[in-house]
Amino acid sequence: MVEENFIPKKYTNSIENGSFTWSSPSNIALVKYWGKKEHQIPENPSISFTLNHCKTTTKVGFSKKEDADNFSFDIFLDNEKKDDFKPKIETFFKRIEIYLPFLKAYHFKIETSNTFPHSSGIASSASGMSALALCLMSVEKELLQDVSEENFTKKASFLARLGSGSACRSLEGDLVVWGSHEAIEGSSDLFGVKYPYQVHPNFKNYQDTILLVDKGEKQVSSTIGHNLMHGHPFAQERFKQANKNLSDMISILKDGDLDKFIALVESEALTLHAMMMTSMPYFILMKPNTLKIINKIWTYREVSGSKVCFTLDAGANVHMLYPENEAENIQEFIKSELVTYCQKDEYINDKIGFGAKLL
Repeated sequence: MVEENFIPKKYTNSIENGSFTWSSPSNIALVKYWGKKEHQIPENPSISFTLNHCKTTTKVGFSKKEDADNFSFDIFLDNEKKDDFKPKIETFFKRIEIYLPFLKAYHFKIETSNTFPHSSGIASSASGMSALALCLMSVEKELLQDVSEENFTKKASFLARLGSGSACRSLEGDLVVWGSHEAIEGSSDLFGVKYPYQVHPNFKNYQDTILLVDKGEKQVSSTIGHNLMHGHPFAQERFKQANKNLSDMISILKDGDLDKFIALVESEALTLHAMMMTSMPYFILMKPNTLKIINKIWTYREVSGSKVCFTLDAGANVHMLYPENEAENIQEFIKSELVTYCQKDEYINDKIGFGAKLL
């Protein structure tokens, strides 16, 4: 499939106004994507767990305009108008206009809210852009009237990718692959696909507790970070490593080998941050308390035999991943030894979820 496949045929219906509301989750990558080509194409494939509670709810109201010369929209976060978000949405609309040619015909009121802190290392752009893409696809579905569920989801993922790369992994659950990989049928650089192969019961209802080490704005945006992979001395080897790790993950998910899962997931997290620390300019997103938590997890695992592990996004917060049957013990561990390293003692208990919902 190529980009031209997402350009719609002539609209058969007209609609004056209306609104749609979608809830879309964040996701946490197990094999990370870091580095992209033009048009939001990833340099390497990735796979992520879809989360359940960390999500964005977006309502898009729309009304027909007299002219269709420019994009027209207002955006609100938690009922507060956010004009500083407008440049990003404007860029997104410009990227997707060829695929959604109705965009200039309407004025949009975009109202969004998160269940987690914005810009804190939890993938708010992933959940936010996927929710927005789904709302816009709902408008197009009214205009076309013959969009299948499969094509609806595929195009929404395609559009979400053009707003934020990882957003294309937030529409479905519980495991989603983005990026072409020879061993994964149907995988594509253009959109995310639901992981198509057997998953061992060990990974059913997997838990994710997010320790909020730093809830402030990231010091370096993901866009800048991805761009620093151009000319990075270790980039090509990293891309090869990610492809191999995804191949290995297929076997791990099938066999349920939690020790191999732990080793791969933690290595991926540290490699992601190693690439940041060795780019030019270089930067460190982990905080001292991030490292303290990691070492506490390693000690706890060695002493208790637990199968808990950590992973990181491009930020300071720590995602603790663990089987459902360890939930009670892990919560005790967090309260007794880890919460002190969290900003304002805050953390979020989440688990693997099943994707976006129309509300």
